[in-house]
Amino acid sequence: MKTKYKVRYLPTHEQDVAAVMRYIKYKIQNTAAAERLFDDMNQAVAGRLYSPLSYKPYFSKNERKIPYYRIRVRNYVIYYVVIDDVVELRRFVYNRRNIGDIV
Repeated sequence: MKTKYKVRYLPTHEQDVAAVMRYIKYKIQNTAAAERLFDDMNQAVAGRLYSPLSYKPYFSKNERKIPYYRIRVRNYVIYYVVIDDVVELRRFVYNRRNIGDIV
């Protein structure tokens, strides 16, 4: 049986998610869409917890000790790293942003 990794949310990830949810709920005024995105995000993360290293690492110009991976959720991307038995969620960003400045 596969081992399930633990998940840890960095403050930057939580701030990103909160900002996106506020934007969708209040600026666009679509609470249902915000809830669906939040549910889809949680479902995508849960699905990744059994084999987070089996996906292709994210190529970055920055040299890193720990490789980044990504999960695509609708028009957004979750960036994470794996440290021991923990999937650490680091960022949640709109897929059209300049990622090189963020991740």
